Amino acid sequence: MPMERMNALPQVIQDAVRGQAYTRNTTGLSGAGVLMFEDLVLKIAPDDQTSRREAQMMGWLQGKLPVPRVVHNAVENGRAYLLMSRLPGEMCCHERYMNRPDVLISLLAEGLKKLWQVDTRDCPCRFSLDDRLLLAEDNVRHGRCETENVEPDTYGPGGFRDPEHLLYWLKEHRPPVDPVLSHGDFCLPNLFLQEDRVSGYLDLGFCAVADRYQDIALCYRSLLHNADGTYGPVYPNIAPERLFSALGIAPDWEKVRYYRLLDELF
Repeated sequence: MPMERMNALPQVIQDAVRGQAYTRNTTGLSGAGVLMFEDLVLKIAPDDQTSRREAQMMGWLQGKLPVPRVVHNAVENGRAYLLMSRLPGEMCCHERYMNRPDVLISLLAEGLKKLWQVDTRDCPCRFSLDDRLLLAEDNVRHGRCETENVEPDTYGPGGFRDPEHLLYWLKEHRPPVDPVLSHGDFCLPNLFLQEDRVSGYLDLGFCAVADRYQDIALCYRSLLHNADGTYGPVYPNIAPERLFSALGIAPDWEKVRYYRLLDELF
């Protein structure tokens, strides 16, 4: 947002950031507008269930996990303006960690385990597999699903004909659910590290009680593509499969595939 349009922000947001310099953050694929101030971050997104869930879960997780503090949450003209504190540290995909795969994978596993240790009995958000499939169906119906920026084998020979075909398969092959607190989009840019410890979780719009493989699958995929050159440099020493030994579990590759395919409809 150019400086001359700062006066288009809700008044409460203008008052909180007045006179502060900022930069625009373009990391990630969410499509939200993100303005970075010295100690604050402003996220601008459509006012929908996802943005409302993010603010709600950010508040509920205070004292449970290191997440940003909500400074102001304003809605105006169909847009949600979430002003939050800025997390300390760096994204997991920073070269400092990509060049140290043992440390990186250990901290990713720690980040997942910390989520799963949160008591969810009074969690305000449940986002079941059925809920996610309903949202995926709405995305398919309204033509919101990418067919270009997807895994190479999702569509075409050996894959699915189109998003409708994929949605049908997902409905017919629901795996059993192991519910935990799920981040919902556990990719490397959404976990922050500082001094080799987990310092924060970002982008909580899909955070809710859900199957643990929702996070495992996207973490595995993010490790894979942040290492293979999809998003920048190649890091040949990263072996994404080592995530499972760091978690102390045997991989369920069918579930990994299922949740990676489900994410293609978002």
